[in-house]
Amino acid sequence: MRDKLERRSFLLLLILVSIAFGFILEPFFGAIFWACAVTVIFAPMQRWVITKIGDKPNTAAGITLLTCMAIVVIPVIFLSTAFVKEGIAFYQRVEAGEIDPRQIMQQLRDAFPWFDRLLVELGIDTSNLRERISNSLVSATQFLAKETLTIGQNTFSFLISLALMMYLTFFLLRDGSKLVQLIVRALPLGDDREKALFKKFAEVTRATVKGNLVVAIVQGALGGFIFWILDIPGPLLWGVVMAFLSLIPAVGAAIIWFPVCLYLYATGDWVSGSVLLVYGAVVIGLADNVLRPILVGRDTKLPDYIVLFSTIGGLTIFGINGFVIGPLVAALFMATWQIFMKDFNGEL
Repeated sequence: MRDKLERRSFLLLLILVSIAFGFILEPFFGAIFWACAVTVIFAPMQRWVITKIGDKPNTAAGITLLTCMAIVVIPVIFLSTAFVKEGIAFYQRVEAGEIDPRQIMQQLRDAFPWFDRLLVELGIDTSNLRERISNSLVSATQFLAKETLTIGQNTFSFLISLALMMYLTFFLLRDGSKLVQLIVRALPLGDDREKALFKKFAEVTRATVKGNLVVAIVQGALGGFIFWILDIPGPLLWGVVMAFLSLIPAVGAAIIWFPVCLYLYATGDWVSGSVLLVYGAVVIGLADNVLRPILVGRDTKLPDYIVLFSTIGGLTIFGINGFVIGPLVAALFMATWQIFMKDFNGEL
C-alpha cells in the first residue's frame, strides 16, 4: 500500500515539476521551437560534416551553425532592416496624407457602382457599410504601418531571441541524437512508437519549413517585382507582406495583389491592372499551386485540405510559428492514430 502511495505521489510531483518547468520556458517558446526546427533541417549537414572532419562534434556543430547563419540568418536580418525602413516611410506617408485610404475606397466605389447596387438588391444596408469599410481600410493600413514601426523599435528583443535560438541550436546540433535517445528511454510509450513519432516530427518539420519558406520567398519576390515594375508604392514592403500571407495556402498573396489590381482599374489604369491580374493569377498563383503540393503536401503525406486547415488554425493560435506547428500537430495526430490502429486494432 505504501509503495503504491509513494509511486503515485512521485508521479504527481513529476507532473507538477514538468508543468512548472514548462511555465518557466514559456517566454522562450519561439526561440526553443525554431532552434528545434533549424536543428532538424540542418541535421543532415551536421552528419555530413562529421564524415568529413571526423568525430569532432563541437567543430561540426560550429561549422553547421555558421553555414545556417550565412544562408538564413544574415539575409533575413538585411531583409528585415530594409522592410522596417520602407514600412516607416509608408507610415509617414499615411500620416502626412499622401496616401489616403478613404480616397482609395471612394475611387473603388465610383469605379464599381454595380457593387453597391448588388448589395442593395441583396437587402444589405450600404449606408453604414461604406463607412465601416472605409474605417476598416484606414485602420488596417495604419495597423500595418505601425506594426512595422513596432518591429523596428523591438529590434533589441528580436536580437536577444535570435541569439538564444542560435545558442540552443548549437547544443541541439551537437547533442541532438543523445537527447532523442534520452527522451525515448524516458517516455513510457514504447520505443518503436516513440521513434516513429520522432521520425514523423522530423519529416513534417523539414518539409513544412523548407517548403513553405520556398513558396513564401518565391511569391514575395514575384509580387514585389511586379509592384516595382508597375511603380506601386512600397514594393519591398508589400513583397514581404505577400511572402508572409503566402503561408496561408490557396489565398495567400492574392489578399494583397488583387485589391491593388481593382484599384488600378478604378483609377483608369487598365493596362497595369490587366498586367497585374494576369501576372498574379498565372505567375504568382502558379508558384503556390505547383510548388506547395510538391514541397509540403507530398513530403508531409498530408492531404491538401488538411494542410490548409491546419496551417490557418496554427497561424490563428500560435501566430507566425503556427505555419509549422499546425501541420506538425495534424501529422502527429494522423501518425498517432495509425499507430493505434496497427497496435491495438490489428490493422496494417
